[in-house]
Amino acid sequence: MARKIAFLNYKGGVGKTSLIVNTAAALVKAGKRVLLCDFDTQSNASIWLLKLDRWNTINAANGGSVYSIFENKAHLRDLIVRNVVEGKGGDKLLPGLDLVPTTFNLVDLENEYTGDPKRPPYLIFQEQLASIEADYDFVLFDCPPNILRASQCGVFSANEICVPANPDALSLIGFTLLIEKLQKFHMLSASFRRASMGPPAQVTSIVFNAIKTGVDIEVPKMRMQLRLNQFRAAKRVAPNAKILDTQIRDAMVVRRAVTLGLPVVLVGQDANDPGQDNVVSDYRKLTLELLNQAAG
Repeated sequence: MARKIAFLNYKGGVGKTSLIVNTAAALVKAGKRVLLCDFDTQSNASIWLLKLDRWNTINAANGGSVYSIFENKAHLRDLIVRNVVEGKGGDKLLPGLDLVPTTFNLVDLENEYTGDPKRPPYLIFQEQLASIEADYDFVLFDCPPNILRASQCGVFSANEICVPANPDALSLIGFTLLIEKLQKFHMLSASFRRASMGPPAQVTSIVFNAIKTGVDIEVPKMRMQLRLNQFRAAKRVAPNAKILDTQIRDAMVVRRAVTLGLPVVLVGQDANDPGQDNVVSDYRKLTLELLNQAAG
């Protein structure tokens, strides 16, 4: 059964998309098959991995993105862009990383969508995902900073939530709000869950991300740990929930990677050198920690 992880914090601007894209790529480098589902209406992960030309083609076609399944135009399996990372000549640079893309029309799910209330969008998505998830070791959901309809699709399908955080008070507030909203959504969606889906998604990990050189994160980390301890005692997060030891540093190569349309594991002369201490090694360590957390 695939591990299904939603990346979500109620605070925006924490570097969530760079975290999920590069974690997905690092997992593939570690030999895992990964499906990344983009539910963020800004489409940043889709534009990054498809590059603008291919994404524009999908956007202009008014089809081929995840919103198509809610319009009954396509099944999820037909939307998957397999081995999404390509070189200039179309060669597959990272086999094993697949993408369910989104475009700006996903915003219509929040306002204009009028479906059957007995079959909410998150149920439609989960049922279609269930038919293909056995093809993957990991399914990762890039969710916007809320639990509205688009995010609900990822949260309902996931069993784990990874919270990207920065060393600031707003990340702590966003985490706290997430736990409150998550509990309400689980109550709302409980009647649609089946035992085969596994437990409802709970926070299992917090990752401090985009840490600038020279910034001391010990006090923000301590405050986050105290809040996490409170939620664990109240059984509002997973019993094994933790702040991961790995911290992802802020690095210029991440911004360069976005421009190139590549994950950082494919950028730079040090990308394939395991002896280097850089942001690529951060993602390798994060991947090992996520894998070990499951084993534990």
